[in-house]
Amino acid sequence: MVKKQMDEMSFLDHLEDLRWHLIRAVASVIIAATLAFIFKDFVVGIIMAPKHMDFPTYVALCNMSKFFGMDMSFCASELPFVIEVRSVGGQFSAHIWTSIYAGIVVAFPYVLYQLWSFISPGLQDNERKNSRGFIIIASLLFFLGVAFGYYVITPLSLNFLTNYTFAEEVSNAFDLSSYNSIVRSSSLAAGCVFELPIVIYFLTKVGLVTPLILKKYRKYALVVVLLLSAVITPPDIASQVIVAIPILLLYQVSIYISAVVVRNQARKTAKANKKSKV
Repeated sequence: MVKKQMDEMSFLDHLEDLRWHLIRAVASVIIAATLAFIFKDFVVGIIMAPKHMDFPTYVALCNMSKFFGMDMSFCASELPFVIEVRSVGGQFSAHIWTSIYAGIVVAFPYVLYQLWSFISPGLQDNERKNSRGFIIIASLLFFLGVAFGYYVITPLSLNFLTNYTFAEEVSNAFDLSSYNSIVRSSSLAAGCVFELPIVIYFLTKVGLVTPLILKKYRKYALVVVLLLSAVITPPDIASQVIVAIPILLLYQVSIYISAVVVRNQARKTAKANKKSKV
């Protein structure tokens, strides 16, 4: 019934429907960003936490370093840098942009819901039924990725980059926007990467990807993952391996998801052919 109504809608009607979904999605981000702007101390506490050595990741890595007799840089009393602002409106600008990105993260499930609400009426009933948990799973993967970027990639990057010395005469005084950029890009990039199983699911549904293709190009995917790990982490082997492992696991999960989708589609095709013969 819903699909029939969608078929009867004109192109302009579809554009109008899309416009309202986009308006609601943007409004949710603005509301969440406004709340983040108001509760500045809470948000700043989250952003600045990886700067301090009592951050859970540093404590865990320090204990591991002591146990294995490795590099003790994670056990330092503090990271050797200070954060400064070198423009008149720097702090206000950082407050605005931090609130906006926080709004995007918090409102992500609702934005996804608006996107799904626009797409789902055009799907078959069985397709909507099979994709019922899409918003929950996609949101969960996104938040897991953000947490991974925040608790793993960010502290590894800060520890390496702030302890790297070009010359003893040079001290580390980073601009606030530069520090925020590391926290933001690490978290959001990881959040997007963790959506890989969802992307593979839909690519398989439309026939662009199959399990055989994913298995065939797995070794090339390994190279891409290592390159990606080198880009979003410091250039040390340990950090790259730590980041590469969950991405490779996601790729393997994506192969399994693709296989399930192909198997279900083959089963439906077989049933349809059996009914047509009868």
